[in-house]
Amino acid sequence: MGHGHTHGPVTAGGAQRHRLVVVLGLTLAVMAAEIAGAIVSGSLALLADAGHMATDAAGIALALGAVTLAQRPARGRRTFGWQRVEILAAVANGLLLLGVAGYVLVEAVRRIGHPPEIGSGLMLAVAAVGLVVNLVSLTVLHRGRGASLNLRGAYLEVLADALGSVAVIVAAVVIATTGWTAADVVASVAIGCLVLPRAWHLLREALDVLLEAAPRGISLDDVRAHMLRVDGVLGVHDLHAWTITSGLPVLSAHVVVTDEALASGHGGRVLDALCECLGEHFDMEHCTFQIEAAAHAGHEAPVHD
Repeated sequence: MGHGHTHGPVTAGGAQRHRLVVVLGLTLAVMAAEIAGAIVSGSLALLADAGHMATDAAGIALALGAVTLAQRPARGRRTFGWQRVEILAAVANGLLLLGVAGYVLVEAVRRIGHPPEIGSGLMLAVAAVGLVVNLVSLTVLHRGRGASLNLRGAYLEVLADALGSVAVIVAAVVIATTGWTAADVVASVAIGCLVLPRAWHLLREALDVLLEAAPRGISLDDVRAHMLRVDGVLGVHDLHAWTITSGLPVLSAHVVVTDEALASGHGGRVLDALCECLGEHFDMEHCTFQIEAAAHAGHEAPVHD
């Protein structure tokens, strides 16, 4: 016996799809400008930021493709449709970020002691334009970043880009005023160090979803305690909570009820009360319950308390 709610194919990321389109266009434009500027000026920091931009563009394109696929309706063997693709794209984004950070750090080490001539004027101009565009992209993504893991990943990538642009600007000013070209290497290392923790955080959240860990901020002990307060409920076992994709937590449980509740046909009332309880206190609307008599519970081997 179960109870739940029907969910359409529109995911939290899908509702923000237009934001990703705008940011992808801006990112590609800045990337092209930084590549040209890096070639002319000889700046590793600018080239590193351009490489980061290229990775961001690929990551945002992956996110855009993922949320597009996620809109396809559930059918056949894919009972939740393609919604989990959003999480796979978030993992890919995290891995790409780690790869870029590693490249930047290795290249920076190779340049230590052998800094090339740097065109600081062009370096400063291109980085300043990149910072302005990054700030515009952050404004576009800010509202939707809490609704979707994919958008959060894109937001973190653009934020790292903005910080990278600041590092490049500072390095360009130092080179222009002091002639210390090693500032370019320092800025490159700073960009790499800014990327690493954000990439790890995104990967950890996405892997938690893939491993079907309980949604962040939800304690199964608290969920069980609330369920046990429902009139007619004697016990709860095989309690599971996980996330399909951003904004879609689900829960299933075996619920032991009193013989009186079953005999009087009040099982439906118990289900309604459970769903109302979990929806109100934990914002979990997609729930499935198996209602059991006390005698039946002894015939089962729970796979989870």
